[in-house]
Amino acid sequence: MSKPHHISDVEWQARCELAALYRLVAHFRMTDLIDTHITLRIPGPEHHFLINRYGVIFDRMRASDLVRIDQYGNVVGGNTEAQRVNAAGFVIHSAIHMARPDMACVVHTHTAAGIAVSAQEHGLLPISQHALKFYGKLAYHQYEGIALSLDERERLIADLGPHKAMILRNHGLLAGGQSVAHAFHELHFLERACQAQVQALAGGSKLIFPSEAVCRHTAAQFDRDEADEIIALSWNAALTLIETQRESYCS
Repeated sequence: MSKPHHISDVEWQARCELAALYRLVAHFRMTDLIDTHITLRIPGPEHHFLINRYGVIFDRMRASDLVRIDQYGNVVGGNTEAQRVNAAGFVIHSAIHMARPDMACVVHTHTAAGIAVSAQEHGLLPISQHALKFYGKLAYHQYEGIALSLDERERLIADLGPHKAMILRNHGLLAGGQSVAHAFHELHFLERACQAQVQALAGGSKLIFPSEAVCRHTAAQFDRDEADEIIALSWNAALTLIETQRESYCS
């Protein structure tokens, strides 16, 4: 399928990148049927962003399946009935897109490991290199029920603060970044950290914790000068896992 005439080149590129991210999230088994969501802000002054059409399974997501909505949740263009979006997805993501212009892409998941850690009182423990990426840089938000109330947005943003990753208590994970590649990188590390923690705790042995100095040092290392280059390399490498699907997801 070629790019529709009514969609700009910039928006179509964003659609293809976001569709690819949906498929990668499916590839790494971080889906929950149709009940999680990923959004991407479309470049431009309108403050519009893309979200999945509710009901499409992630491993079949296409650029044309993504719905353009404004910051109030209104579908922009197209048939509203045919472009249903997840109301809870709008509440969570619109809050972040409105308050954090540095987070162009936001991912929310309900993985088993993410939910498990979200229900543990101590939260994410600094017991793995993956977890140390988030040392002093991870937010927590208390569970308030299914995120259908617009009132929750203020509390969610207050809890997120300056961070790019958050554990939603008794719910799951949330991560974002300045691009699709950055958001994927944050999510991948947070998910792996949770997986490692669940398995370490299941072993029943006493855990070893790095020193405070090492924890802070390691967290700073993740922000070194070449971090953006590494993130780009990781994203391009991940795309090779679904390279045979490009014609499909970019349609």
